[in-house]
Amino acid sequence: MAGRQGRGVSRPAPPPPPTPKTPDNTGAGAALPVPPGLAGSILDFLDAMRVEAGLVRNTIAAYRSDLESLGRWLGERGVTDWSDVDEDRIIEWLGSRRTEGAAETSVARGLVALRMLIRFLIMESGLKKDPTARIPAPKLKRLLPSTLNPEDVERLLCAFLVDNEPPDWRAERDTALLEVLYAAGARISEALGLTTDDLPPDLSSLRLHGKGDKMRVVPLGQRARFALGRWMENGRISVVRRRKAAGAGTASSAVFLSRSGRPLDRSSGWRRVKEAAELVGLPSTLSPHDLRHSFATHLLSGGADLRAVQEMLGHASIRTTEIYTHLDVEHVQTVHRMHHPRG
Repeated sequence: MAGRQGRGVSRPAPPPPPTPKTPDNTGAGAALPVPPGLAGSILDFLDAMRVEAGLVRNTIAAYRSDLESLGRWLGERGVTDWSDVDEDRIIEWLGSRRTEGAAETSVARGLVALRMLIRFLIMESGLKKDPTARIPAPKLKRLLPSTLNPEDVERLLCAFLVDNEPPDWRAERDTALLEVLYAAGARISEALGLTTDDLPPDLSSLRLHGKGDKMRVVPLGQRARFALGRWMENGRISVVRRRKAAGAGTASSAVFLSRSGRPLDRSSGWRRVKEAAELVGLPSTLSPHDLRHSFATHLLSGGADLRAVQEMLGHASIRTTEIYTHLDVEHVQTVHRMHHPRG
């Protein structure tokens, strides 16, 4: 009978067992997997950076991408062990990335990731030489950050408020988010990572958790306290109650919640900023980080101490903060004319 197999008919062979995962051997269209001799070290290094060094997820992902790309590139040239990587190979790889159109910042980041990996292998695996030691870092253009003037900031912060109408829960939330980004100079990830435990009862400051989970306390001005307090006492409470009434359980402790009572995610935070910009006629390229840049620039323009601004921004190095001193040349020239004996 059709479809029935007799005893003498051989059965199809069972499928082969799945290949163990190594970096990038599962990506569609990938030319070659990373050789095992390179892949294992990459995974060990990334685990150490995550657990011991406390690098943030985005940095780990960027390093993973750079090192797996290098691993594939080396594998295509027959290199299967880090001890066989020399200075010439690395210079050739950096050149190939430029030829492929990678930005110089990406090339520089890839070299940093490789330097860190090599040093990790020297300490942990007995690698004898550092082929990156004599390779200079790419020279990067120092791009000045984009900032808004105080008038444009004022328009942006009021984007979701309608005259003579009380704001709904969403407008309260989004206005509070904008105020926190500007008043505290917070990164979008730091603002969205706030929990109710990070707020004192009077909302006079915020406890922000920055890169590497470094914590800093930043003061809040009166308007930001008002906007945040209104959201916490009205809009946020309504979201929490609605979730409980729907039988969905307890809402998250995050300060900024979605309609469902879950933490507002990064992409949603970005969209709220861009929507605010569009509502008041500001460029659609405006990002949450532009508010952070504006925070720093306006503080320094007003005479704030550079070290104090560094602390509030959470910069590890004062050199990172110094870039904002180049943004207000007219203010500096005015101060010089007013106070220097030969101004």
